[in-house]
Amino acid sequence: MKRTIEVHLGDAERNVGTLHYDAVGSRERSAFAYHASWLNAADGFSLEPDLPLVSGPQFRGRTSAGSVFHAVIADTEPDGWAKRVILRDHAKQRQKLRRTGQSSSASPLNAIDFLLAVDDFSRVGSLRFKDEQGRFCRAVERGRRAAPPLVELGQLLHATRAVEMENETAADLEYLRGRGTSLGGLRPKCSVIDDDGHLAIGKFPSVSDERAVTKGEVLALRLARAAGIDAAAARLIDSAGLPVALIRRFDRTGTHKRILYASAATLVGADPDDGREHFYTEIVDALRGHGADPRADCEQLWRRLVFSILITNVDDHLRNHGFLHADRGLWRLAPAFDINPFPDRVRELKTWPSEETGPEATIDASMAVSAYFGITPGRAQAILGEVEAAVGRWRAEGRFLGMTPRELDSYADAFEHPQREAARRAL
Repeated sequence: MKRTIEVHLGDAERNVGTLHYDAVGSRERSAFAYHASWLNAADGFSLEPDLPLVSGPQFRGRTSAGSVFHAVIADTEPDGWAKRVILRDHAKQRQKLRRTGQSSSASPLNAIDFLLAVDDFSRVGSLRFKDEQGRFCRAVERGRRAAPPLVELGQLLHATRAVEMENETAADLEYLRGRGTSLGGLRPKCSVIDDDGHLAIGKFPSVSDERAVTKGEVLALRLARAAGIDAAAARLIDSAGLPVALIRRFDRTGTHKRILYASAATLVGADPDDGREHFYTEIVDALRGHGADPRADCEQLWRRLVFSILITNVDDHLRNHGFLHADRGLWRLAPAFDINPFPDRVRELKTWPSEETGPEATIDASMAVSAYFGITPGRAQAILGEVEAAVGRWRAEGRFLGMTPRELDSYADAFEHPQREAARRAL
């Protein structure tokens, strides 16, 4: 199989290059080549550090666990939940062909199928992919909206729950098709348009949840804002008696223009699936090499590290940190997202503070690396004080969100632990 896909940027549809995909049996590889007009443009820039602005194809083969595409392109691939919907939709369509007596010779889905199955309207960032017929992928079927309004949230919740229970209908899958998002892992979610007309992610409770996970995420994001962290705007809304977390997309401007997005893994040049350990100090290095305002963003990153330690947000891998393109290859730290308190997890960070500190989520480790972030001891204490004060209000903020005493108690171990005491001692 060979595919040739044009890569465009933003609503202006600027042609930045061509993506070539080649599959022979189970072997896959891709190549990206910048378009001559982008190479010669005064405002042209490298889409990522590992894609230098040079002519000719730049090849990439699939790693053992990673993507066959260059990292900035892979950042737009469907996440785990969206892949689940795509796979089940594909299986349902093959069943339909068999029932109607038509041959079902469709081959298993490959990397390019998944990449192009994400809806063009809601694809993360500003990269867009045009197929050989000149259509942006994934195009919306005639008569359908790319992202439904909040009034349809109940139908979205019903369809996602059916997929989780593995009793979905073809109509459920048709409704969800193309509406997955690339931000957020395996949990059920969907793109929606909020009451203000902004693109948002609706995150639904899972049938396997043992605590109020959607409420916990909104609580964490609200506390993050109180702690001086630039975090995604989030609120809870009710759908059929279930709490849905509505999180506004930050890769769109107030006028709905797309902003190029890259994960921290992309800017660092790391494969988070390679089994190696990665460090916050690597993100600091990336900010110093490619940041539009490294001083401010390094301080913001350290603030987020301290916050994660104090709320036991231990799923802080490199894909849960992101960047938004600012100007000509320079990047700013994106608003914080996918921040969750984990009361039942070992207190070890996915991204270590540094190679020397190890993975333990401790205030001592964060203070030990603060100088590497360019933060003086006095400033580190001031930030720690602001974050600790915000986290200390977690129960009051939870009650404001409508969390019951039992729901709050289920999160107590994430917020009340020896590192909170260590923070107070440090102050």
